[in-house]
Amino acid sequence: MSSSSGARKRGLPEGRRMRHSSHFVEEFDSRDGEGIGRMVSLTAIEPDPKQPRHSMGNLDELVASIRSKGVLEPILVRSLPADEVGASSSNVSLRIISGERRYRAAQEAGLSEVPVIEMEVSEQEALEIALVENLQRKDLTPFEEADGYQALAEIHDYTHEQIASAVSKSRTVVTESLSLLRISPRVRDISQALGIHSKSVLLEILKADSEEEMIALLEAVDSQGLSRDDLRKKFRQSQTKSGAQRKKPYVFKFKAPDKTYSLSLSFRQSMVEKEDLVRALEQILTDLRAGEISPA
Repeated sequence: MSSSSGARKRGLPEGRRMRHSSHFVEEFDSRDGEGIGRMVSLTAIEPDPKQPRHSMGNLDELVASIRSKGVLEPILVRSLPADEVGASSSNVSLRIISGERRYRAAQEAGLSEVPVIEMEVSEQEALEIALVENLQRKDLTPFEEADGYQALAEIHDYTHEQIASAVSKSRTVVTESLSLLRISPRVRDISQALGIHSKSVLLEILKADSEEEMIALLEAVDSQGLSRDDLRKKFRQSQTKSGAQRKKPYVFKFKAPDKTYSLSLSFRQSMVEKEDLVRALEQILTDLRAGEISPA
């Protein structure tokens, strides 16, 4: 295995600050000069049944690449918990944190050994790493991306800022993605069945007033090939035709019980869910603590 810094970091969330305090990925990332990585028999490794990625996709190209060049990026693994050693196979001693596609492709390619990097992390930390790496894939659908961000926020207590840093996206992108979770399961299923995976299109459809209107727009996108700009034009024409007035923005007001302060928060949209309000307030607190906005 190469000892260069770049080779050691392949397959890891490089330079991502995922906590305010020292983090296991940061500690691993900073071990310059320490020899890591070794060849391990495939029979000694098993996938993690709890890992967040459920579909491995088509492995043909990866199998062909591995047959030609071998596994270029080490598989990230951790030791099997002591109480599980020997439960599934007497040879298995390592569990995959990240790299299951490479593992399965190596099996199909007929390899007997693969390069691995072993980390001493807990099950919770391993799932966190797997989730972050899964979110850095290029083939995620907008809903898979939103679900992943929500998992980081709810399970691992990430703020929007920390999610953005971990996956190398802007905070706006993260917040927009999370807003897609307001789309009902029925509308979501229909959009997936129609193969509509454009995030910008889905964000426009989210502006519709009802579930039925969203479905009608999805069907129009499918049958007419409408783009985001087409949908915006359609909304404008609809409002003009019906003579509809622009809806008033939603305003959240709160007054402290002791009357020492009051709060007024105005949104661009006319309807706001509880989750939208919570996210907005959390973002304000994050920006205040980071000094990005001033109370003055």
